[in-house]
Amino acid sequence: MNQKRVHTPEGVRDIYGLECKKRLRLKDKLNHVFGLYGYENIITPTFEFFDIFNSEKGTVSSKEMYKFFDREGNTLVLRPDITPSVARCVAKYYDSEERNLRFAYTGNVFLNNSSYQLKLKETCQMGAELINETSSRGDGEIIAMALDCCLNAGLKDFRLTIGQVEYFQGLVECIGDEDVKEQLRELIINKNFFGLIEFVEGLDIPQNIKDVFVQFNELNGDVDILDKADALVSNETSKKAIQKLRKVYRMLEIYGLEQYISFDLGMLSRHNYYTGVIFKAYTYGTGDAVLKGGRYDNLIEQFGKKAPSVGFAIVLDNLMMAMERQKIEMEADTADMLIIYEEDAMEAAIPAAVGYRKENKTVILEKRDRGLEEYQAMALDQSIGCILYYETRDTVRDLTKGQ
Repeated sequence: MNQKRVHTPEGVRDIYGLECKKRLRLKDKLNHVFGLYGYENIITPTFEFFDIFNSEKGTVSSKEMYKFFDREGNTLVLRPDITPSVARCVAKYYDSEERNLRFAYTGNVFLNNSSYQLKLKETCQMGAELINETSSRGDGEIIAMALDCCLNAGLKDFRLTIGQVEYFQGLVECIGDEDVKEQLRELIINKNFFGLIEFVEGLDIPQNIKDVFVQFNELNGDVDILDKADALVSNETSKKAIQKLRKVYRMLEIYGLEQYISFDLGMLSRHNYYTGVIFKAYTYGTGDAVLKGGRYDNLIEQFGKKAPSVGFAIVLDNLMMAMERQKIEMEADTADMLIIYEEDAMEAAIPAAVGYRKENKTVILEKRDRGLEEYQAMALDQSIGCILYYETRDTVRDLTKGQ
């Protein structure tokens, strides 16, 4: 056998059997939560023009995209992120709509990351976007729905951490060099706080700003950390960021979900389109967040429509990995019945299967070609609840009961 014909490329994998059934069932549960909040499904193309995801839009770097050309020479990209695609759709189809729009999506995204990172290059995301909503009420709704998704999936031991991009932006208002700002961002994103302290000591900026960066690694915890973060700054932008976080927290108290919340003023995102609240959900069993999101008030405007928005995406692969390692039971749709028949009993077995299917029962129909104990083992392995054996047209044995 040619091994290259049966192996997948690095960073992608097949999903089959029980795992596939569990994944489909989990998708149904998460879509149900989206529906309870009134979010309508939207489907965007798997590949788009490169300009939809270029650096000006604030998405991933060009080298992390899978790029190719069509016959006309246009550069196309396998989507690395679904939010810009939804933003394009909103600008195209809802350009004059001012009411709130609620969209949910499911789709695979593709990142050409380095092999040494040992990450999948194709992952499934399920997410939601709330369009035309500027207030903290919208932030609260999106975060509440994200938490409900985690709870509905079966997670119990998890934390959703909230940050605010404007807190950082207020600190760097005194810095004119964009390259310096970007270096600060990279150090913070990579959680290289020792490097951050060393870097800011060499900058010509006010000492009180340096003092904040020196303490960036400590600006995380429960809601009380907002008092400390507020006391450290005097600029209006950073102080307003803290006020917005307090409003979001109050919304989550009203939802009754504040026990799952923590704050991290040192949180930033590689997606530059985020403009305000950002958040990530973590649980044990996976090294990365199972859910990421935030407010992006300027992204859709780059496609021609001013529409402040907020949303999130669940990384389904990370969520399932965490659930598996935490031994959280994941439901899977299985067949209700296995019908085995001998050749002479076919005219009785097939109509019986047709009848059960009309009753909305899932039936696997098999002509017997092996020992009955093998079928019993198959039913046990696939969690099939009932086995009927049509020995003749007039003789039916219920192997489930060992008859």
